Amino acid sequence: MTLWLFSMVIFIAGSLIGSLNYIVTVLNLRTAGMTMTRLPLTVWAFFVTAVLGVLSFPVLLSAALLLVMDRLAGTSFYLSDIIVGGEMLTNHGGSPLLFQHLFWFLGHPEVYIVLLPALGLSSEIISTNSRKPIFGYRAMIGSILAIGFLSFIVWGHHMFVTGMNPFLGSVFVFTTLLIAIPSAVKVFNYLTTLWRGSLVLTPAMLFAIGLVSTFITGGVTGIILADSALDIAVHDTYFVVAHFHIVMGMSAVFGMFAGVYHWFPKMYGRMMNTRLGYAHFWITIIGAYGVFFPMHFVGLAGAPRRYYDYSVYGEFDQGSLDMMMDLNVIITVFAIFAALGQLLFLFNFFYSIYRGPKAPQNPWNSTTLEWTTPVEHMHGNWPGELPTVHRWPYDYSKPGADTDFIPQNVPLAEGEEEH
Repeated sequence: MTLWLFSMVIFIAGSLIGSLNYIVTVLNLRTAGMTMTRLPLTVWAFFVTAVLGVLSFPVLLSAALLLVMDRLAGTSFYLSDIIVGGEMLTNHGGSPLLFQHLFWFLGHPEVYIVLLPALGLSSEIISTNSRKPIFGYRAMIGSILAIGFLSFIVWGHHMFVTGMNPFLGSVFVFTTLLIAIPSAVKVFNYLTTLWRGSLVLTPAMLFAIGLVSTFITGGVTGIILADSALDIAVHDTYFVVAHFHIVMGMSAVFGMFAGVYHWFPKMYGRMMNTRLGYAHFWITIIGAYGVFFPMHFVGLAGAPRRYYDYSVYGEFDQGSLDMMMDLNVIITVFAIFAALGQLLFLFNFFYSIYRGPKAPQNPWNSTTLEWTTPVEHMHGNWPGELPTVHRWPYDYSKPGADTDFIPQNVPLAEGEEEH
């Protein structure tokens, strides 16, 4: 417990330092023409993620401190009328639900702490490989900010079966459905950016498109779980497991893989093997959907999570048990298939660090500032003064331009509007 608390303190301190460092960096860049509306969406996503971490993790730390006091100091924050070893404890006035409220106040922002960076990475990758400006740049910023704010007022949808006041439950139903609006804005903007674009299907682009797919799939089941009447029927079943891992697991992991394939040349100065990247993507998306799609049906059949053997309970007839067993066998096969596919990525990653072909300075013809840095890594990224930023980060296929991309450090031509 002491080590866990120490780790939490270190994380919170790191988040604060990271946020301060971000602010100082933005202020420094602002003197070189960088404004908030010229920041890539990746940076916006990282910034909001840092804010979420700073605001939400202290609540979990507080919950843990109260738990330590209940265990060691005889307080009653969570304990009330509890019988242990056949004897009634002397604790009174506490509420076990308080721990759930404090935990889930962290738990739901944590979903977006994991997911928002992946969405930010995908915004950059989709725009770059569509050779089009990101659709609705300011709307995308607004959706990131709205998701960050709303993530703090939806935690109660994890607690519909705890016996909370039905009116309070209806409030959480409303706020949870409300967060679908900025999420839908992001999805529609991704799809509109892809529409009629000159798509370059790199492995990074495939994983970014895969993220859009899983974000839509998980979002649809999220609407079901946001309704308290429906959630009560499938709460703590494998339906919840499937929804959660498609949204937070698959989407976040797909965004991570997209980011690795896209920025690998900048990190190591070499290119990853494209064919292995394609194989890795198809094995991963087929395997992942093969795991989590059948899991929805297992959950709808009533299979509770965290049970290792359903046959010892009388709730299921033999037909239901056979169906769940058959689906679990399929899930296991696809899980092994997907896990083996990650060996391709690990080989590709480490082999390419040392033996991959040398990468040009800007292999994807991207507009953002990181691709203007020298190939050799150095402190401060650029030799001498910082580059001056003249335009927003998504000037792709601009009418009248000589090339289909214009880096941010290229001055605006006479009479040219920024975007």
